[in-house]
Amino acid sequence: MAPTGRGTGLPELPSARVDAVWRAAAPHLARRRFFTIAAAATALAFGTGLPARGAMAAPRLDARRITENPFTLGVASGDPLPDAVVLWTRLAPAPYEPDGGLGQEQVDVNWEVALDELFVVVVSSGVALAHPEYAHSVHVDVQGLSPDTTYYYRFSVGTWVSPEGRTRTAPADGSSVSSLRLAAVACQAYHDGYYTAYRHLAQEDVDLVFHLGDYLYEYPVNSAGGERGYAAGTLPDAFDRETMTLTDYRMRYALYRSDADLQAAHATHPFVVAWDDHETENNYAGAIPENDVPPEEFLVRRAAAYRAYWENQPLRAAQLPQGPDARLYRRLHWGDLSQFDVLDTRQYRSDQAYGDRPHVPGPESDDPARTLTGDAQERWLIEGWQASNAVWNLMPQQVLFCQRNFDVTDPPKVSMDAWDGYRASRDRVVAGAKAAGLTNWIVLTGDVHVGYALDIKDDFDDPASANLGTELACTSITSGKDGADKPVNWEAHLRANPHMKFYNGRRGYLRMELDREAARSDFRTVSAVTTPGAPVTTAASFVTEAGAPGLKPA
Repeated sequence: MAPTGRGTGLPELPSARVDAVWRAAAPHLARRRFFTIAAAATALAFGTGLPARGAMAAPRLDARRITENPFTLGVASGDPLPDAVVLWTRLAPAPYEPDGGLGQEQVDVNWEVALDELFVVVVSSGVALAHPEYAHSVHVDVQGLSPDTTYYYRFSVGTWVSPEGRTRTAPADGSSVSSLRLAAVACQAYHDGYYTAYRHLAQEDVDLVFHLGDYLYEYPVNSAGGERGYAAGTLPDAFDRETMTLTDYRMRYALYRSDADLQAAHATHPFVVAWDDHETENNYAGAIPENDVPPEEFLVRRAAAYRAYWENQPLRAAQLPQGPDARLYRRLHWGDLSQFDVLDTRQYRSDQAYGDRPHVPGPESDDPARTLTGDAQERWLIEGWQASNAVWNLMPQQVLFCQRNFDVTDPPKVSMDAWDGYRASRDRVVAGAKAAGLTNWIVLTGDVHVGYALDIKDDFDDPASANLGTELACTSITSGKDGADKPVNWEAHLRANPHMKFYNGRRGYLRMELDREAARSDFRTVSAVTTPGAPVTTAASFVTEAGAPGLKPA
């Protein structure tokens, strides 16, 4: 079968479908308020429209009129399957302008996939439309590729050619795979420093990268780029406000994606992405915002944030949001070696207990009805484990899964924003893992801006209880600025959590290698992000043996 590609394209939503989308969102809203705000919310969330067809379609732009490089935001690939991978770019000759410099015209974008860097052996090619309704982003789902194969790709518009990207497909379903190399990253506040860790990650020999959330921060970025210290006036004032509208989010992604180090990592490795809170708003929970904003107003903001996220990530059409909702949790495989159950722990969660502050667990947080994943995602996860034949089951997700006592007081405070604030939800997931007989279970986590290595215990209050799996938190790319090897609460954290085997506060990423006998984890850190060019070192390494849960120093 010859490789093919499906470029978006993507369906428009007629008015009846828009109404259906907002009716589907009605459970988020109080019934008495829904119908009074539905029309206004729909207008706000869908005011930019979705691609129309025929006579109503946006006009085509003659590519010869593009006089500046349209590939300022780089290229990316993601979600590799045995026979397919998603290719991404977004045209923006003026990336800091609201329309990216292309106005409201469609643009034909050529794409190629080859077996070699010189593009002598081209195996697939085509033309995709960059729609103004999708901020001139392009998502090509290239199909008919060979399993377990490295490919090179590029885009072109008129005389302009994009940077070259490298990607790969997953091994064939069920095939015997000897090893896998991956990395995990999270939390990249642009204003907190340089993406030095990404430059080093681009040079790592890994098969794919998991981004575990906080790709974007909604906070203002001043003209100096915060800690980056640009010359005054370097960045437009449009960035110096919190993101609220679709235009705000699109422009903020343009700022982040203009970074050369981030572009290098994306161009070198396929990414599997999932959001946390800051892609929309700090610590939101489902339809409930951080502050006292009515849920129906917040859902309009969430619709804008979700739309911009999809536009700027290498995601398939299946992840395209419908208003304020998007199915981001999904399952991928790496032959018979590993199954990846990528979670979304923001969109479906109950509101945080006790005002979202660290608190001793109590009746409010321990209500059995509370959920971090939502019932449907929880069932999907556990049923997927029951059907898994993989050697390793990885659960990439956002907030800390293991118990984390903040101090040695009795009882200790814990985070109400993490799984500690949803202990009944965690208990159900742990019970599901035990019932499925998972012996090689690894949880990958972002959010906390530090590196942790923890044993998942059958009973976190009993250090002698059985180990059920391993949790690895990957620290941040920049969030929290430079950090320190031993944060001020380093000793207290380790004393209060005997299952915590490692704690480091520097910036960086997690590198892992899995084979059929063991999983090795390396915590890669840089000494500074407030100045560019810091070297990367390995702060610690651990091994988890197959069939014997528990972390051991490598």
